[in-house]
Amino acid sequence: MLVDVFQQYESEVRSYCRAFPTVFTKAKGSHIEAQDGTRYLDFFAGAGALNYGHNPDLVKHRLIEYLQEDGILHGLDMYTDAKGHFLEVLQESILKPRNLDYRVQFCGPTGTNAVEAALKIARKVKGRRNIFAFQGGYHGMTLGALACTGNAYNRKGAGTALPDVTFMPFPFGPMKDIDTIAYMDAVLSDSSSGIDKPAAMVLETIQAEGGVVVAPVEWLKQLRQLCDKHDILMIVDDIQVGCGRSGGFFSFERAGIVPDIVTLSKSISGCGLPLAIVLLKPELDKWQPGEHNGTFRGNQLAFVSGVAGIELFQSLDIPAQVAEKSQLVQTELQSMIENLDPRMELRGLGLIWGVDLTPLKNEKLIDQITTNCFEKGLIIENAGRKGQVLKLLPPLTITQDELLTGLHIIERAIKKAL
Repeated sequence: MLVDVFQQYESEVRSYCRAFPTVFTKAKGSHIEAQDGTRYLDFFAGAGALNYGHNPDLVKHRLIEYLQEDGILHGLDMYTDAKGHFLEVLQESILKPRNLDYRVQFCGPTGTNAVEAALKIARKVKGRRNIFAFQGGYHGMTLGALACTGNAYNRKGAGTALPDVTFMPFPFGPMKDIDTIAYMDAVLSDSSSGIDKPAAMVLETIQAEGGVVVAPVEWLKQLRQLCDKHDILMIVDDIQVGCGRSGGFFSFERAGIVPDIVTLSKSISGCGLPLAIVLLKPELDKWQPGEHNGTFRGNQLAFVSGVAGIELFQSLDIPAQVAEKSQLVQTELQSMIENLDPRMELRGLGLIWGVDLTPLKNEKLIDQITTNCFEKGLIIENAGRKGQVLKLLPPLTITQDELLTGLHIIERAIKKAL
């Protein structure tokens, strides 16, 4: 099959395929294979949906077994064995050991729908319309979530107003030099600020699409205190950086805070199947039956694979693996930057890292680098303001040898572009 069929029949909205113009056929572990037999090392991991790699054996075998036994494939929100098992494992293996008391809401199986549900319940509970979001944040492409997304290109696609959201400064760039917590406190305390008190603040503790911007631990703690002071709910969007990506299962664990609401999707299913959930404190669970629903809010196969994914997180000791590999990536990238061009900036945590080319003031470089990587057998994407950040997002199960191979490809790709 040639790419012509996609160019002829598929909508112009397609995006990732433009950067990786080949037809893929199969994948395993940290590699994905094209129709012509070329194997690519994957530093993209389904935009964070494949934390445990492509087709992990345990997950695959569980799915096959479930299908062979004629397990329920479509169940709306009815009680099923698969959903019950997922709920039990999530509670006993993830939530209770972290002293997290959350109800679990199954919404439509996309991250953006989880954000929509979180925003709706926050507004319903608090009786306020406004939401505080953060500059650089990304929360999805449906209208409510898009209103909380900062990227101008994405917002332009809405074709309509995106109301009831006020953007606050995130501690990055010029905003790093001001006390953003004090600023928000002043806005909320001043009856003449002109800004409506929000029902909630929604944030990523690590802005992924925003350019791999890691919020400081102390800032997160102060933000939690600020929300408590002003009776505002804290929503943490852990869709891309959760499920072990930052080291702990949740990205907010490092700060010792407890959000009121957490959204999860992507790798919560263990293998890239569609699944999204909202975790909310019991006292916030004020939904009336069916008030937020969807035909596919019970992906039974994803429940099966999600249980297997949690088992992999534990049996493979993902936090220890991520800590070791994170140090390797940081050391190698820092050395590479020093050798090639010290103006480049390195940011990251766990196994999400970004090389920021913005200081080089050459916006064409990033496309040359990602193209060079692809030609040398590495799939990697860009992110950040004007797409100037090379974003590393490999499977958490990647071997150290595979990591080094990919890092050396990146080094040669940047050197060639420069």
